[in-house]
Amino acid sequence: MWQAYPTWLSPGDNAWQMTAATLVGLMSVPGLVVLYGGVMQKRWSINSMMLTFAAFATVLIMWVLWGFKMGFGTPWHGLASSGFLGNFIGIPGEILGHKAEQGQAAIPLATLGPAFKFPQATLAYFQFVFAAITPILMLGSVLGRINFKAWIPFVLLWSSIVYTVDAFCIWGGGFFAQHGAVDYSGGYVIHLSAGVSGFVAAAVVGPRLQRDREIDAPNNVAMVSIGVGLLWLGWNGFNGGDPYFAGASASAAVLNTNLCTAVAFLVWVAWDYLTGRKPGLISGANGMIVGLVGITPAAGYVNGWGAIAIGVIASTLVYFALNYLSRVRPFRNVDDTLGVVYTHGFAGLFGGLLVGIFADPNMVVYRGLGKTASVAAQPGVVHGGFNQLKWQFFAGMFVIAWSAVATFILLRLVGLFIPLRMSEENMEIGDTAEHGHEVYPSDIPSLGFPSGVPDVATGRSTASGTPA
Repeated sequence: MWQAYPTWLSPGDNAWQMTAATLVGLMSVPGLVVLYGGVMQKRWSINSMMLTFAAFATVLIMWVLWGFKMGFGTPWHGLASSGFLGNFIGIPGEILGHKAEQGQAAIPLATLGPAFKFPQATLAYFQFVFAAITPILMLGSVLGRINFKAWIPFVLLWSSIVYTVDAFCIWGGGFFAQHGAVDYSGGYVIHLSAGVSGFVAAAVVGPRLQRDREIDAPNNVAMVSIGVGLLWLGWNGFNGGDPYFAGASASAAVLNTNLCTAVAFLVWVAWDYLTGRKPGLISGANGMIVGLVGITPAAGYVNGWGAIAIGVIASTLVYFALNYLSRVRPFRNVDDTLGVVYTHGFAGLFGGLLVGIFADPNMVVYRGLGKTASVAAQPGVVHGGFNQLKWQFFAGMFVIAWSAVATFILLRLVGLFIPLRMSEENMEIGDTAEHGHEVYPSDIPSLGFPSGVPDVATGRSTASGTPA
Protein backbone atom coordinates (compact mmCIF):
# COMPACT_ATOMS: atom_id res chain seq x y z
CA MET A 1 0.00 0.00 0.00
CA TRP A 2 1.30 3.45 -0.97
CA GLN A 3 2.12 5.98 1.76
CA ALA A 4 2.43 9.70 1.15
CA TYR A 5 4.76 10.20 4.11
CA PRO A 6 6.45 8.20 6.91
CA THR A 7 4.62 7.42 10.12
CA TRP A 8 6.66 9.94 12.13
CA LEU A 9 5.60 12.88 9.93
CA SER A 10 2.62 15.04 10.89
CA PRO A 11 1.23 16.72 7.76
CA GLY A 12 -0.32 19.48 9.89
CA ASP A 13 2.92 20.34 11.70
CA ASN A 14 4.93 20.07 8.50
CA ALA A 15 2.52 22.29 6.57
CA TRP A 16 2.51 24.93 9.31
CA GLN A 17 6.30 24.89 9.62
CA MET A 18 6.79 25.42 5.88
CA THR A 19 4.10 28.12 5.88
CA ALA A 20 5.76 29.86 8.83
CA ALA A 21 9.12 29.67 7.06
CA THR A 22 7.61 31.25 3.96
CA LEU A 23 6.11 34.06 6.04
CA VAL A 24 9.53 34.75 7.53
CA GLY A 25 11.09 34.63 4.07
CA LEU A 26 8.56 37.19 2.85
CA MET A 27 9.82 39.55 5.53
CA SER A 28 13.11 39.70 3.65
CA VAL A 29 11.94 39.12 0.07
CA PRO A 30 10.09 41.32 -0.70
CA GLY A 31 9.50 42.90 2.74
CA LEU A 32 12.88 44.46 3.48
CA VAL A 33 13.60 44.77 -0.24
CA VAL A 34 10.76 47.25 -0.73
CA LEU A 35 11.23 48.83 2.69
CA TYR A 36 14.86 49.66 1.96
CA GLY A 37 14.08 50.54 -1.65
CA GLY A 38 11.46 53.03 -0.50
CA VAL A 39 13.07 54.53 2.58
CA MET A 40 16.36 55.44 0.88
CA GLN A 41 16.88 58.39 -1.45
CA LYS A 42 16.01 57.73 -5.09
CA ARG A 43 19.60 57.26 -6.21
CA TRP A 44 20.18 54.49 -3.62
CA SER A 45 16.97 52.52 -4.17
CA ILE A 46 18.32 49.93 -6.64
CA ASN A 47 21.51 49.46 -4.65
CA SER A 48 19.58 48.84 -1.42
CA MET A 49 17.37 46.22 -3.06
CA MET A 50 20.27 44.49 -4.82
CA LEU A 51 22.26 44.23 -1.59
CA THR A 52 19.24 42.62 0.08
CA PHE A 53 18.72 40.04 -2.66
CA ALA A 54 22.45 39.24 -2.67
CA ALA A 55 22.49 38.55 1.06
CA PHE A 56 19.42 36.30 0.86
CA ALA A 57 20.97 34.20 -1.91
CA THR A 58 24.43 34.04 -0.32
CA VAL A 59 23.18 32.83 3.06
CA LEU A 60 21.09 30.03 1.54
CA ILE A 61 24.08 28.51 -0.25
CA MET A 62 26.27 28.80 2.85
CA TRP A 63 23.51 27.37 5.04
CA VAL A 64 23.01 24.10 3.17
CA LEU A 65 26.74 23.52 2.57
CA TRP A 66 27.98 24.04 6.13
CA GLY A 67 26.08 26.65 8.17
CA PHE A 68 23.04 24.67 9.36
CA LYS A 69 25.19 22.01 11.00
CA MET A 70 27.33 24.70 12.65
CA GLY A 71 24.25 26.24 14.24
CA PHE A 72 22.20 23.13 14.99
CA GLY A 73 24.47 20.10 14.72
CA THR A 74 26.89 18.12 16.88
CA PRO A 75 29.16 20.22 19.12
CA TRP A 76 32.74 20.64 17.98
CA HIS A 77 35.14 19.60 20.76
CA GLY A 78 38.33 20.78 19.10
CA LEU A 79 39.16 23.14 21.98
CA ALA A 80 37.54 21.39 24.95
CA SER A 81 35.17 18.54 25.73
CA SER A 82 32.94 20.58 28.04
CA GLY A 83 32.21 24.09 29.23
CA PHE A 84 31.89 27.03 26.86
CA LEU A 85 34.76 26.03 24.56
CA GLY A 86 33.18 22.62 24.07
CA ASN A 87 29.70 23.98 23.43
CA PHE A 88 29.87 27.11 21.29
CA ILE A 89 29.74 25.81 17.69
CA GLY A 90 28.65 22.77 15.73
CA ILE A 91 30.70 20.67 13.32
CA PRO A 92 30.27 21.98 9.73
CA GLY A 93 28.56 19.70 7.23
CA GLU A 94 26.31 19.67 4.18
CA ILE A 95 22.66 18.61 4.18
CA LEU A 96 22.08 17.95 0.49
CA GLY A 97 21.76 14.16 0.33
CA HIS A 98 18.39 12.41 0.13
CA LYS A 99 18.61 11.14 3.72
CA ALA A 100 19.67 14.53 5.03
CA GLU A 101 16.75 16.26 3.34
CA GLN A 102 14.01 13.69 3.90
CA GLY A 103 15.01 12.20 7.24
CA GLN A 104 13.30 13.22 10.47
CA ALA A 105 14.55 16.51 11.88
CA ALA A 106 16.54 16.15 15.08
CA ILE A 107 15.82 18.44 17.99
CA PRO A 108 18.68 20.64 19.32
CA LEU A 109 20.68 19.03 22.11
CA ALA A 110 19.31 21.11 24.99
CA THR A 111 15.70 21.17 23.80
CA LEU A 112 13.28 19.27 25.98
CA GLY A 113 10.07 18.03 24.42
CA PRO A 114 8.68 15.64 21.83
CA ALA A 115 10.47 14.64 18.63
CA PHE A 116 9.90 16.88 15.65
CA LYS A 117 7.28 15.61 13.22
CA PHE A 118 8.72 17.02 10.00
CA PRO A 119 11.80 16.35 7.86
CA GLN A 120 15.16 18.03 8.24
CA ALA A 121 14.61 19.95 4.99
CA THR A 122 11.73 21.78 6.68
CA LEU A 123 13.80 22.62 9.77
CA ALA A 124 16.76 23.68 7.64
CA TYR A 125 14.67 26.03 5.50
CA PHE A 126 12.88 27.45 8.52
CA GLN A 127 16.20 28.22 10.18
CA PHE A 128 17.65 29.53 6.91
CA VAL A 129 15.14 32.37 6.64
CA PHE A 130 16.12 33.41 10.18
CA ALA A 131 19.80 33.28 9.23
CA ALA A 132 19.15 35.26 6.03
CA ILE A 133 17.22 38.13 7.57
CA THR A 134 19.96 38.85 10.13
CA PRO A 135 22.63 40.30 7.80
CA ILE A 136 19.83 42.00 5.84
CA LEU A 137 18.81 43.82 9.01
CA MET A 138 22.47 44.68 9.64
CA LEU A 139 22.60 46.08 6.10
CA GLY A 140 20.31 48.91 7.19
CA SER A 141 23.23 50.44 9.09
CA VAL A 142 25.53 50.78 6.07
CA LEU A 143 23.19 51.61 3.21
CA GLY A 144 24.38 54.42 0.96
CA ARG A 145 28.11 53.58 0.94
CA ILE A 146 28.86 49.85 1.34
CA ASN A 147 30.71 48.37 -1.63
CA PHE A 148 28.55 45.74 -3.35
CA LYS A 149 31.65 43.66 -4.19
CA ALA A 150 32.70 43.55 -0.53
CA TRP A 151 29.20 42.89 0.79
CA ILE A 152 28.88 39.33 -0.56
CA PRO A 153 32.11 37.88 0.93
CA PHE A 154 31.46 39.73 4.18
CA VAL A 155 27.97 38.23 4.48
CA LEU A 156 29.40 34.79 3.78
CA LEU A 157 32.02 35.12 6.52
CA TRP A 158 29.77 36.89 9.01
CA SER A 159 26.96 34.33 8.70
CA SER A 160 29.47 31.47 9.00
CA ILE A 161 31.29 32.79 12.04
CA VAL A 162 29.14 35.27 13.96
CA TYR A 163 25.59 34.04 13.34
CA THR A 164 26.26 30.33 13.74
CA VAL A 165 28.01 30.81 17.08
CA ASP A 166 25.18 32.93 18.46
CA ALA A 167 22.62 30.42 17.17
CA PHE A 168 24.39 27.37 18.56
CA CYS A 169 25.05 28.90 21.98
CA ILE A 170 21.39 29.83 22.53
CA TRP A 171 19.28 27.72 20.16
CA GLY A 172 21.40 24.73 19.17
CA GLY A 173 21.92 23.34 22.65
CA GLY A 174 25.13 25.22 23.37
CA PHE A 175 26.52 26.79 26.51
CA PHE A 176 23.86 29.39 27.30
CA ALA A 177 20.98 27.09 26.40
CA GLN A 178 22.38 24.53 28.84
CA HIS A 179 22.23 27.12 31.62
CA GLY A 180 18.64 28.13 30.93
CA ALA A 181 18.97 31.22 28.72
CA VAL A 182 16.08 31.43 26.26
CA ASP A 183 15.37 33.39 23.10
CA TYR A 184 12.01 32.43 21.68
CA SER A 185 12.58 33.64 18.12
CA GLY A 186 15.75 35.70 17.93
CA GLY A 187 15.76 38.85 20.03
CA TYR A 188 19.39 38.06 20.80
CA VAL A 189 20.47 35.73 17.99
CA ILE A 190 19.01 37.93 15.25
CA HIS A 191 18.19 41.45 16.36
CA LEU A 192 20.79 42.20 19.02
CA SER A 193 23.46 40.62 16.84
CA ALA A 194 22.35 42.60 13.76
CA GLY A 195 22.13 45.87 15.70
CA VAL A 196 25.58 45.56 17.25
CA SER A 197 27.24 44.30 14.06
CA GLY A 198 25.56 46.98 11.98
CA PHE A 199 26.79 49.70 14.32
CA VAL A 200 30.35 48.38 14.17
CA ALA A 201 30.14 48.10 10.38
CA ALA A 202 28.87 51.67 10.09
CA ALA A 203 31.82 52.88 12.18
CA VAL A 204 34.39 50.91 10.16
CA VAL A 205 33.01 51.72 6.69
CA GLY A 206 32.51 55.37 7.54
CA PRO A 207 29.60 57.77 7.03
CA ARG A 208 27.55 58.53 3.95
CA LEU A 209 28.16 61.68 1.96
CA GLN A 210 27.27 64.77 3.96
CA ARG A 211 24.43 65.69 1.61
CA ASP A 212 22.89 62.23 2.03
CA ARG A 213 22.92 62.70 5.79
CA GLU A 214 21.42 66.19 5.57
CA ILE A 215 18.68 65.33 3.06
CA ASP A 216 17.59 61.89 4.25
CA ALA A 217 14.17 61.78 2.59
CA PRO A 218 12.45 58.52 1.54
CA ASN A 219 11.78 58.27 -2.19
CA ASN A 220 8.54 56.27 -1.81
CA VAL A 221 6.68 56.18 1.51
CA ALA A 222 4.10 53.79 0.06
CA MET A 223 6.86 51.22 -0.47
CA VAL A 224 7.92 51.75 3.13
CA SER A 225 4.39 51.05 4.39
CA ILE A 226 4.18 47.87 2.29
CA GLY A 227 7.53 46.69 3.62
CA VAL A 228 6.63 47.36 7.24
CA GLY A 229 3.24 45.70 6.74
CA LEU A 230 4.96 42.58 5.42
CA LEU A 231 7.20 42.61 8.46
CA TRP A 232 4.25 42.86 10.85
CA LEU A 233 2.26 40.00 9.35
CA GLY A 234 5.35 37.98 8.45
CA TRP A 235 6.26 38.02 12.13
CA ASN A 236 3.40 35.56 12.67
CA GLY A 237 5.69 33.00 11.06
CA PHE A 238 8.70 34.33 12.95
CA ASN A 239 7.21 33.75 16.40
CA GLY A 240 4.39 31.36 15.55
CA GLY A 241 6.76 28.84 13.98
CA ASP A 242 9.23 28.53 16.81
CA PRO A 243 7.39 26.00 18.98
CA TYR A 244 7.85 23.70 15.91
CA PHE A 245 4.32 22.36 16.40
CA ALA A 246 0.96 23.82 15.40
CA GLY A 247 -0.16 23.93 19.04
CA ALA A 248 -1.28 26.27 21.79
CA SER A 249 2.15 27.87 22.21
CA ALA A 250 2.16 28.91 18.54
CA SER A 251 -1.27 30.50 18.93
CA ALA A 252 -0.27 32.38 22.08
CA ALA A 253 2.95 33.57 20.47
CA VAL A 254 1.10 34.95 17.44
CA LEU A 255 -1.44 36.80 19.59
CA ASN A 256 1.25 38.18 21.92
CA THR A 257 3.28 39.33 18.91
CA ASN A 258 0.46 41.36 17.44
CA LEU A 259 -0.64 42.69 20.83
CA CYS A 260 2.83 43.92 21.79
CA THR A 261 3.31 45.50 18.36
CA ALA A 262 0.00 47.36 18.51
CA VAL A 263 0.82 48.70 21.97
CA ALA A 264 4.36 49.70 20.98
CA PHE A 265 3.11 51.53 17.89
CA LEU A 266 0.53 53.54 19.82
CA VAL A 267 2.96 54.30 22.66
CA TRP A 268 5.47 55.57 20.08
CA VAL A 269 2.82 57.81 18.51
CA ALA A 270 1.90 59.08 21.97
CA TRP A 271 5.52 59.99 22.68
CA ASP A 272 5.65 61.87 19.38
CA TYR A 273 2.71 63.99 20.53
CA LEU A 274 4.04 64.43 24.07
CA THR A 275 7.44 65.61 22.84
CA GLY A 276 5.96 68.10 20.39
CA ARG A 277 6.54 66.09 17.22
CA LYS A 278 4.11 65.13 14.49
CA PRO A 279 3.41 61.38 14.22
CA GLY A 280 4.79 60.62 10.77
CA LEU A 281 4.65 57.24 9.07
CA ILE A 282 8.41 56.67 9.24
CA SER A 283 8.39 57.40 12.95
CA GLY A 284 5.39 55.13 13.51
CA ALA A 285 7.09 52.38 11.50
CA ASN A 286 9.96 52.50 13.98
CA GLY A 287 7.46 51.98 16.79
CA MET A 288 5.96 48.95 15.04
CA ILE A 289 9.39 47.41 14.50
CA VAL A 290 10.39 47.97 18.12
CA GLY A 291 7.26 46.14 19.26
CA LEU A 292 7.96 43.24 16.92
CA VAL A 293 11.58 43.00 18.02
CA GLY A 294 10.83 43.45 21.72
CA ILE A 295 8.35 40.57 21.85
CA THR A 296 10.48 38.24 19.73
CA PRO A 297 12.56 36.70 22.56
CA ALA A 298 9.51 36.49 24.83
CA ALA A 299 6.52 35.64 22.60
CA GLY A 300 5.70 32.18 23.96
CA TYR A 301 7.15 32.64 27.44
CA VAL A 302 4.98 35.54 28.62
CA ASN A 303 1.22 35.93 28.91
CA GLY A 304 -0.80 38.73 27.33
CA TRP A 305 -0.19 41.12 30.21
CA GLY A 306 3.52 40.56 29.84
CA ALA A 307 3.24 41.26 26.10
CA ILE A 308 1.51 44.59 26.81
CA ALA A 309 4.16 45.52 29.38
CA ILE A 310 6.97 44.72 26.95
CA GLY A 311 5.29 46.87 24.31
CA VAL A 312 5.10 49.86 26.65
CA ILE A 313 8.60 49.49 28.12
CA ALA A 314 10.50 48.65 24.94
CA SER A 315 8.79 51.35 22.90
CA THR A 316 9.47 54.00 25.53
CA LEU A 317 13.12 53.07 26.11
CA VAL A 318 13.97 52.80 22.42
CA TYR A 319 12.08 56.02 21.59
CA PHE A 320 14.28 57.99 23.96
CA ALA A 321 17.42 56.14 22.88
CA LEU A 322 16.75 56.93 19.23
CA ASN A 323 15.86 60.57 19.81
CA TYR A 324 18.20 61.52 22.64
CA LEU A 325 20.94 58.93 23.25
CA SER A 326 21.82 59.29 19.57
CA ARG A 327 23.07 62.80 20.36
CA VAL A 328 25.91 61.64 22.63
CA ARG A 329 29.11 59.74 21.99
CA PRO A 330 29.74 57.22 20.57
CA PHE A 331 26.34 57.12 18.88
CA ARG A 332 26.44 60.61 17.38
CA ASN A 333 29.82 59.84 15.80
CA VAL A 334 28.56 56.82 13.84
CA ASP A 335 26.31 57.13 10.79
CA ASP A 336 23.90 54.23 11.34
CA THR A 337 21.77 54.88 8.24
CA LEU A 338 18.44 53.48 9.47
CA GLY A 339 19.15 53.45 13.21
CA VAL A 340 19.41 49.65 13.36
CA VAL A 341 21.32 49.75 16.64
CA TYR A 342 18.22 51.29 18.25
CA THR A 343 15.24 49.56 16.64
CA HIS A 344 16.91 46.13 16.59
CA GLY A 345 19.92 46.23 18.91
CA PHE A 346 18.43 48.04 21.88
CA ALA A 347 14.95 46.58 21.31
CA GLY A 348 16.35 43.04 21.13
CA LEU A 349 18.39 43.52 24.30
CA PHE A 350 15.46 45.01 26.23
CA GLY A 351 13.14 42.27 25.03
CA GLY A 352 15.57 39.55 26.07
CA LEU A 353 16.06 41.04 29.53
CA LEU A 354 12.32 41.51 29.96
CA VAL A 355 11.88 37.76 29.52
CA GLY A 356 13.68 37.52 32.85
CA ILE A 357 11.13 39.93 34.32
CA PHE A 358 7.83 38.68 32.87
CA ALA A 359 8.36 35.00 32.00
CA ASP A 360 5.27 33.07 33.13
CA PRO A 361 6.02 29.43 34.07
CA ASN A 362 2.44 28.53 33.15
CA MET A 363 3.05 29.49 29.51
CA VAL A 364 4.36 26.16 28.24
CA VAL A 365 6.01 25.40 24.94
CA TYR A 366 5.60 21.62 25.27
CA ARG A 367 3.07 20.13 27.67
CA GLY A 368 4.12 16.97 29.49
CA LEU A 369 1.90 13.92 30.01
CA GLY A 370 1.49 12.04 33.27
CA LYS A 371 4.65 12.39 35.34
CA THR A 372 6.50 14.25 32.56
CA ALA A 373 6.98 17.91 33.41
CA SER A 374 5.79 20.64 31.08
CA VAL A 375 8.49 22.75 29.40
CA ALA A 376 8.48 26.49 30.04
CA ALA A 377 10.89 29.30 30.79
CA GLN A 378 11.92 29.68 34.42
CA PRO A 379 9.75 32.12 36.40
CA GLY A 380 10.54 35.78 35.79
CA VAL A 381 11.00 38.33 38.55
CA VAL A 382 7.27 39.16 38.72
CA HIS A 383 6.60 35.45 39.29
CA GLY A 384 9.22 35.13 42.01
CA GLY A 385 12.33 33.98 40.10
CA PHE A 386 15.67 35.67 39.40
CA ASN A 387 17.75 32.95 37.74
CA GLN A 388 16.15 33.52 34.33
CA LEU A 389 17.08 37.21 34.40
CA LYS A 390 20.66 36.36 35.35
CA TRP A 391 21.19 34.09 32.37
CA GLN A 392 19.35 36.42 30.03
CA PHE A 393 21.86 39.08 31.03
CA PHE A 394 24.89 36.85 30.52
CA ALA A 395 23.65 35.64 27.13
CA GLY A 396 22.95 39.19 25.98
CA MET A 397 26.40 40.40 27.03
CA PHE A 398 28.01 37.54 25.14
CA VAL A 399 26.09 38.30 21.94
CA ILE A 400 27.12 41.96 22.16
CA ALA A 401 30.79 41.18 22.74
CA TRP A 402 31.10 38.38 20.17
CA SER A 403 29.16 40.21 17.48
CA ALA A 404 31.17 43.42 17.92
CA VAL A 405 34.65 41.91 18.03
CA ALA A 406 34.11 39.31 15.30
CA THR A 407 32.42 41.82 12.98
CA PHE A 408 35.30 44.26 13.35
CA ILE A 409 37.88 41.56 12.55
CA LEU A 410 35.94 40.22 9.56
CA LEU A 411 35.50 43.69 8.09
CA ARG A 412 39.21 44.36 8.38
CA LEU A 413 39.94 41.00 6.78
CA VAL A 414 37.65 41.62 3.81
CA GLY A 415 39.01 45.15 3.52
CA LEU A 416 42.50 43.77 2.90
CA PHE A 417 41.31 42.42 -0.45
CA ILE A 418 38.26 44.51 -1.44
CA PRO A 419 37.51 48.13 -0.50
CA LEU A 420 34.65 48.14 2.00
CA ARG A 421 33.55 51.58 0.94
CA MET A 422 32.13 52.47 -2.45
CA SER A 423 34.25 54.85 -4.48
CA GLU A 424 33.59 58.54 -3.91
CA GLU A 425 32.74 58.96 -7.59
CA ASN A 426 30.09 56.24 -7.47
CA MET A 427 28.73 57.59 -4.20
CA GLU A 428 28.11 60.91 -5.91
CA ILE A 429 26.13 59.23 -8.70
CA GLY A 430 24.46 56.29 -6.96
CA ASP A 431 22.51 53.50 -8.63
CA THR A 432 23.38 54.35 -12.22
CA ALA A 433 27.10 54.12 -11.48
CA GLU A 434 26.81 50.93 -9.44
CA HIS A 435 24.12 49.01 -11.30
CA GLY A 436 23.57 50.74 -14.63
CA HIS A 437 20.01 51.94 -14.05
CA GLU A 438 17.82 53.79 -11.57
CA VAL A 439 14.53 53.07 -9.88
CA TYR A 440 12.45 55.80 -11.58
CA PRO A 441 13.98 56.56 -15.00
CA SER A 442 12.97 60.00 -16.29
CA ASP A 443 12.43 61.40 -19.80
CA ILE A 444 12.72 57.99 -21.42
CA PRO A 445 10.63 55.84 -23.78
CA SER A 446 9.82 52.19 -23.15
CA LEU A 447 13.34 50.98 -23.94
CA GLY A 448 14.70 52.98 -21.01
CA PHE A 449 17.40 55.16 -22.58
CA PRO A 450 18.50 58.23 -20.59
CA SER A 451 17.65 61.66 -21.91
CA GLY A 452 19.66 62.68 -24.96
CA VAL A 453 21.04 59.20 -25.74
CA PRO A 454 20.22 57.94 -29.25
CA ASP A 455 17.84 54.99 -29.53
CA VAL A 456 19.73 52.59 -31.80
CA ALA A 457 16.48 50.98 -32.94
CA THR A 458 14.95 54.20 -34.27
CA GLY A 459 17.98 56.44 -34.74
CA ARG A 460 16.19 59.19 -32.83
CA SER A 461 17.25 61.09 -29.77
CA THR A 462 15.03 60.35 -26.78
CA ALA A 463 15.23 64.00 -25.72
CA SER A 464 14.07 65.74 -28.89
CA GLY A 465 12.50 63.03 -31.02
CA THR A 466 14.63 64.20 -33.98
CA PRO A 467 17.11 62.06 -35.89
CA ALA A 468 20.38 61.74 -34.02
